[in-house]
Amino acid sequence: LSHILSTKQKTWASSETQPHSIKIEGDITLGGLFPVHSRGPAGVPCGEIKKEKGIHRMEAMLYALDQINSDPDLLPNITLGARILDTCSRDTYELEQSLTFVQALIQKDNSDVRCSNGEPPIIPKPERVVGVIGASASSVSIMVANVLRLFAIPQISYASTAPELSDNNRYDFFSRVVPPDSFQAQAMVDIVKAMGWNYVSTLASEGNYGESGVDAFIQISREAALKSAAINRFLTIMDLIVLIFNEPASCEVSDIFVFFDCRRVLEAAKRANLTGHFLFVGSDSWGAKNSPILNLEDVAEGAVTILPKRASIEGFDQYFTTRSLENNRRNIWFAEFWEDDFKCKLTRPGIQGDSGLRKCTGEEQISQDSVYEQEGKVQFVIDAVYAMAHALHSMHMDLCPSSMGVCDKMDPVDGRMLLSYIRAVSFNGSAGTGVMFNENGDAPGRYDIFQYQLSNTTIPGYKIIGQWTNHLRLSAEDMQWSGGDKLVPDSVCSFPCESGERKRMVKGVPCCWHCELCDGYQYLLDEFNCDTCPFDMRPTSNRTGCRPTPIIKLEWSSPWAIIPVFLAVLGILATSGAIITFIRFNDTPIVRASGRELSYVLLTGIFLIYLITFLMIAEPSTGVCVFRRLFLGLGMSISYSAMLTKTNRIYRIFEQGKKSVTPPKCISPTSQLIITFILISVQLLGIFIWFGVVPPHTTVDFDELHPPNPEYARGILKCDMSDLSLIGCLSYSMVLMVTCTVYAIKSRGVPETFNEAKPIGFTMYTTCIIWLAFVPIFFGTLQSTEKMFIQTTTLTVSMSLSATVSLGMLYIPKVYVIIFHPEQNVQKRKRSFKAVVQAATVSTHLSQKSSDKQNGETKAEPDRSQ
Repeated sequence: LSHILSTKQKTWASSETQPHSIKIEGDITLGGLFPVHSRGPAGVPCGEIKKEKGIHRMEAMLYALDQINSDPDLLPNITLGARILDTCSRDTYELEQSLTFVQALIQKDNSDVRCSNGEPPIIPKPERVVGVIGASASSVSIMVANVLRLFAIPQISYASTAPELSDNNRYDFFSRVVPPDSFQAQAMVDIVKAMGWNYVSTLASEGNYGESGVDAFIQISREAALKSAAINRFLTIMDLIVLIFNEPASCEVSDIFVFFDCRRVLEAAKRANLTGHFLFVGSDSWGAKNSPILNLEDVAEGAVTILPKRASIEGFDQYFTTRSLENNRRNIWFAEFWEDDFKCKLTRPGIQGDSGLRKCTGEEQISQDSVYEQEGKVQFVIDAVYAMAHALHSMHMDLCPSSMGVCDKMDPVDGRMLLSYIRAVSFNGSAGTGVMFNENGDAPGRYDIFQYQLSNTTIPGYKIIGQWTNHLRLSAEDMQWSGGDKLVPDSVCSFPCESGERKRMVKGVPCCWHCELCDGYQYLLDEFNCDTCPFDMRPTSNRTGCRPTPIIKLEWSSPWAIIPVFLAVLGILATSGAIITFIRFNDTPIVRASGRELSYVLLTGIFLIYLITFLMIAEPSTGVCVFRRLFLGLGMSISYSAMLTKTNRIYRIFEQGKKSVTPPKCISPTSQLIITFILISVQLLGIFIWFGVVPPHTTVDFDELHPPNPEYARGILKCDMSDLSLIGCLSYSMVLMVTCTVYAIKSRGVPETFNEAKPIGFTMYTTCIIWLAFVPIFFGTLQSTEKMFIQTTTLTVSMSLSATVSLGMLYIPKVYVIIFHPEQNVQKRKRSFKAVVQAATVSTHLSQKSSDKQNGETKAEPDRSQ
């Protein structure tokens, strides 16, 4: 044991004085870049040793070189050597280290240098690196690629996945045996689409890997019509809390795509008590590792992760687990790995031993005395070395077909030609999968899809739920989410709008919107806009278009029509009965005493007033509209013209009797008829002028029944008579009515035994009351949805009532006497104008005496009106 330790001490001591690199002699030298150490603290380039990503990967290159050099069919009689450097996980440090690879290509001027004897110096030719395996981190590979392309040195990476490196114009000498993150991003987009998610938030760490991965995901998602939120870089617990408060209110679940050290995010979610709130989809930096979710399993439950398809290489396991301090002296960092792996301390000259650690015996065994699990990128390191070897083999077969070793055509190796051979390789890799490159130097994308399952499973852990090789294959039945739920959770910022709803986008969030109903008479013009239907149309029930507005009219069966028609029918029957009775008993004293000529005119007007009800309810047409205009005011003007003529005649006779015994003019029946027809002609003249100015026609009014709810909208078929024109048509009759009422009031003192002044007075008083009630009812319904029905009913009922009052007050009593009391229908004493004068004088005298009474009782006067 002391001999072994003494030998080891010499080896370690010599290695400490050499550059931090491993030199393997060979006919052709390959470069190697591995993150053997982590990034050091400020001022120190390198930190602690990285066992898996550093030592495992570097040993994989050494293993591959051993396999190739012992293979008689691959590069026979040619030995591959290597110069392996430590990148220390720092791009600037590796840039300095990688200059070792190009120093042989830098021409140095030694013309002025002479030895002491005057001879030119013999300068050893530096080793020439024909190709480089690495690096690991994308940022390091980018830095190194910029240098290597200047000297035409091909580079094959085993772990760099940044999409930026696919740019064949900038990184034309770069190739990789791992698929770029653009393929990974495409796989993630396919997963999101398969799950039916359309809202995601992205988290990216600072650096090329995270930022490029997120950029690729967003670009592909937009091309696939999948909307995503803007890039959110949340690196602290407070940042995660900001994310929570920035979540749109309509979001159900937020899918977070992780492109960096996911453990910090899981820890932040747990500290914020948000277990189960987020659904994580992780990149290959998470993959199927247990270390990121240790003690955070409940937060990570249901997480979907992606990992390039890989396999454990059994030959490497056998190789690495048999490595020891004795048989692995070529690895200058292996002693440091040994100490870290077995938690012991080797004795070194001049270095004080750490009393806290036991001393290494050198007999420890990997995987037995320590935990061993093959690092995931070992397969790709071996494939990268083999890809370089296959390219050199093909190049040797073409350039040196008869040479057993490196011929002059391959000394030196032309880097640009070697690159063409690298891009053309195609072979089965260490895991049995094909290794090849596309025109950009990228390997095909092959991924396994994992899900971390915790509930309803005997062994919690990662379970393969699908694969992605240019397209996605998922086993939905193998998936389960938080709490073992089999139902895929929703992840949408906004659910699709219902029919007839437009999208109002949320400012700054491209995938989020608020749904707003196209209200009123609007329909959905397109996804984001509503438009108003034409005036004669209304929106469909789902508001995707417009449909014609139904057209209605007042139906005979409507309750609004039944009552007016019933009154009109009764009125027509009563008026017809009165006319027939008067015609039948035309020469009887009562008929003659009532003024037969004006009575027939008045009864005709009453009949027309009742008849207008049927015209107002009938379906509007041009003919109906003509008769509506004609008879609406005509019946009333005929009736009130006749009554006005009567009351005026009585008033003039009574007033003339006060002054003289000479009768007034124009009191004969013929004169009365002429006066009546003159008054009626004014109404007819106005109607015919109206006919000439605005010919009668029908129209459909879509404004009258236009409520807020378009389902109740209706177009009303009506004649072209506005409310104002309708009142105008009746206005002349109103003037006649008011004038007649004035004369009836003035004639109220005439003894009832002489004339019909009092019945006409009562008729006009009642009629005025009816029409005073009509006005507020008619105009008070302007805002009602049943305006047309109410106004038509109010008008027809008012006209029927006024006609009924006239008929009932003036003619029904006479008809009653004629039919039921014929004995009273006898000739009375003929009254001369002298008798009228006498009655007027007595009436005037009584009025004066009554007014002369002062604070006393009024004495009864004898009735002298005989």
